[in-house]
Amino acid sequence: MTSLNDLDLRQLEAFSTVISAGSVTAAARVLNRSQPAVTRLIQDLEASLGYALFVRNGPRIHPTEQALKLHQYVEKALLSLQQIRLRAQEIGQAGEKPLIIAATPAMSSGLLPAALAKLSLSSMVQIISDSAEQTAHAVITGEADIAISSLPLEHHAVNLHWIGQSRCVLALHESDALAAKNTISFDDLASCSLVAPHNPWRLRRRFDKALAKQKVRPTTVVETNSSANILACVRAGLGVAILEPVTAYGLPVKDVVIRELDVDIPYYFGVVTPLGSAPNPRLLALIEALSEVASSMLPAFQRLAPGEHQRVMQQLTKGAKD
Repeated sequence: MTSLNDLDLRQLEAFSTVISAGSVTAAARVLNRSQPAVTRLIQDLEASLGYALFVRNGPRIHPTEQALKLHQYVEKALLSLQQIRLRAQEIGQAGEKPLIIAATPAMSSGLLPAALAKLSLSSMVQIISDSAEQTAHAVITGEADIAISSLPLEHHAVNLHWIGQSRCVLALHESDALAAKNTISFDDLASCSLVAPHNPWRLRRRFDKALAKQKVRPTTVVETNSSANILACVRAGLGVAILEPVTAYGLPVKDVVIRELDVDIPYYFGVVTPLGSAPNPRLLALIEALSEVASSMLPAFQRLAPGEHQRVMQQLTKGAKD
């Protein structure tokens, strides 16, 4: 078993850089080291771990399956060390630390930029974009100052400020015949090809349930984990998409139009900060700016009180069981 003392930071940095840069030569340039020095660091790391990290084919190397699995953890560790270095410098310089915001891809691209634009930013902002689960976790662990994510968001270690409610919509190519209608019925979707989110435990389950209730079964042609990818597929003419409204309205895509649906599929999201940490003025300003942008951007937007979380989750859970 490799002990922590066997893991050399220079080796891990060389390993991560070779993966990212694509070759030892490129990594050596990035690290400002000689190619033989980087090669030796990789070899020493392989010796410590007890397995090969790269397959060598002449002058080219390719990461092994084990290397790709290891890389995700090494990358996070190196980023954490970088954050420690930056925080240490800020403490020494008595400077204001960056505002660290964790947000799902939908929130970080569709809602957050417009909210930040309403503020007078006087210090750096760092945006961490990840899954809903990891976004909430970033606040729970203290990695982020604030998180913006879809529900559920109630946790004993967070302070929920407000819940946003809006309606899911339909994205379709502007040349689609259905684009002439202001409101699309589920019956209209029966003969359509569908681009859909692939996570079966979140919105996808509710989309499928709503379609099944209306006895509509469009053909799913593409599944993806990104709303931005969904819009790109719609633009390419691959199909239509039932979509959460934040990306739909907050990240307009050329040749793609957004239409209301005749069936209300509510979408809920919220804003949380660490419990026990009083939000400073710039954080409070951002919390309100997010609400203002959502109110102006999203049709039928409602701002719900934090106490509504349990009721909303019970409603969603009941809907999933019906």
